[in-house]
Amino acid sequence: MNDSEINLADPLRQTALARLIESAASATTGISTRQLRQRLRGTQAAARSRQMAMYLAHVVFGLSFTRVGICFGRDRTTVRHACALIEDRRDDPRHDLALAALEAGLLALTRHLIVAARVEA
Repeated sequence: MNDSEINLADPLRQTALARLIESAASATTGISTRQLRQRLRGTQAAARSRQMAMYLAHVVFGLSFTRVGICFGRDRTTVRHACALIEDRRDDPRHDLALAALEAGLLALTRHLIVAARVEA
């Protein structure tokens, strides 16, 4: 998927993609989106789920650490730290497989939504 297909320059689109990822992380981990959006760190499970969502926003859609931070109400250095933690967890084949499946699913869903929007237009 290239930038022209999803117009990553649009902050509203970037926020929508972050919300999509947040919903996927919530569904995958069982942590509510409300918990993911808390200003405070919350439980360890909520923090890990949020870290995964921030990682996916950065890796799958190429959003900058700054933009991901804005979308998730966190500082860019927090996003960088989250991405490093999740990347380290990918050394475990189970985590790597789960993240790869989420990445593929998010890309497929986004492509489908783009096609559907073009058909409606």
